[in-house]
Amino acid sequence: MRAKKYKRLTLKERVVIETLLQENKTKSYIAKKLNRSRSTISREINKWGGNYSATLANWNAKEEYLNKRNKDKINTYNRLKIYVYRGLLSAWSPEQISGRIKLKYPNDPIMTISYEAIYMHIYAHRQASLNRKLIALLPYQKTQRRRANAKSKRGTKIKDQVSIDDRPEHIEKREEIGHWEGDLVVGKAQKSAIGTLVERKARFTFIIKLKNRKSATVRKGFAKEFNQIDRMFTKSLTYDNGMEMAEHKKFSNHTKMPVYFAHPYSSWERGTNENTNGLIRRFFPKKTDFNKVSEKQLKIVQEKLNNRPRKVLGYRTPNEVFQTELLTLNLKKYDSDATAC
Repeated sequence: MRAKKYKRLTLKERVVIETLLQENKTKSYIAKKLNRSRSTISREINKWGGNYSATLANWNAKEEYLNKRNKDKINTYNRLKIYVYRGLLSAWSPEQISGRIKLKYPNDPIMTISYEAIYMHIYAHRQASLNRKLIALLPYQKTQRRRANAKSKRGTKIKDQVSIDDRPEHIEKREEIGHWEGDLVVGKAQKSAIGTLVERKARFTFIIKLKNRKSATVRKGFAKEFNQIDRMFTKSLTYDNGMEMAEHKKFSNHTKMPVYFAHPYSSWERGTNENTNGLIRRFFPKKTDFNKVSEKQLKIVQEKLNNRPRKVLGYRTPNEVFQTELLTLNLKKYDSDATAC
């Protein structure tokens, strides 16, 4: 059964209500006359305590409607706004704020809000001075907000790509060395970029200087880096949907590495790479012109990252893990050759 669509009272109906009240007609009579439910008429009349004015009631209804449409929950309740803003000032993400407030105020309907509602509040007027300040407090200060589950209407332009859904399951477990994630870190005005490659198990990182963001340039730069290391460490590459990887087939022919593409707007599928790019941004913040950054400077940062203790690695460095894996593989190869002899 289809639910009836609610229709607001019009000024004409309110004039009828006012006229019939002056004639001492009952609420039931008025409801029947207007073909409205008795509860609708009762709410309308009771709101004014027996002194009903059609003009005033209609003006008030319009104001309430506009305020309801234009005022979100954070702007409506000052207590909630203060809590959310304090959370942002404490470097909490909207998701952390949303989760924490439910723990602190479990039975207070005002003090509850979803993280999407917080994002909508922040980005409602993103060019306004206050909203720019709120965006700057977010972990990732993106100028526009796209929901995590939003899907691209344009679809992909990269031909013959292999989805991450078809990537072997053992790669996800990080038990085997040699599976990489790749991306670009884009510079000032989108006119420069560097390439980043991160090994999923060891978190070993390559930072690659690029002349431009063209697919041929990226393909050659990545292939050159991989061809300088042992084939045992070049088993696969997972990339996003950037057009710079449009020549993935040529890349695979040169490196013997299959390329898997993550879903659009699903950065968590390449979480290691995204996290590493965040670390790189500490050295090269947004608006950096990478055309003015030398390859030597990039390699210095690369060395710092690869010799940085990581909690996820038991406080070993990516370089230590990488070298241990190399030694293990060489010993296995030596034992295999000795057995064959």
